[in-house]
Amino acid sequence: MIFRREMKQKRRGAVAVEMAVVTPVLLAMLFGIIEFGWMFTAQHTMVNAAREGARYGALQGTTSTEIVARVQQFLQPMGLDGDVTINVTEATVADPIVTVQVTAPRDQISLVGNFFGFQGGTVEGTASMRKEGM
Repeated sequence: MIFRREMKQKRRGAVAVEMAVVTPVLLAMLFGIIEFGWMFTAQHTMVNAAREGARYGALQGTTSTEIVARVQQFLQPMGLDGDVTINVTEATVADPIVTVQVTAPRDQISLVGNFFGFQGGTVEGTASMRKEGM
């Protein structure tokens, strides 16, 4: 009888040690999945905002200021409107393409910042469309 009780206690101790070893790995994987999902969503939102800005800029009579305001309006629900740089290349007669590029530093968008040592790099979205009437 005593032998069985000692074996159960040893197994409980082994389970506790295994859990202590495995938990940090599982948590790191979970946070990595969440971070990847967030970065993917942010990049997808930036591409859609650039596409919306290019679509709006393709209309006759739009200015760069209006295009930038439209892109910021599209980024605002995700909370990305303050961290991004928006570059608009206006259409000309020689080149009737409107290009909108939305860029942000990775560490400004990341949920964990530079915690894992990822420094530098950018997340960007770019879209180009032909201007109407040119």
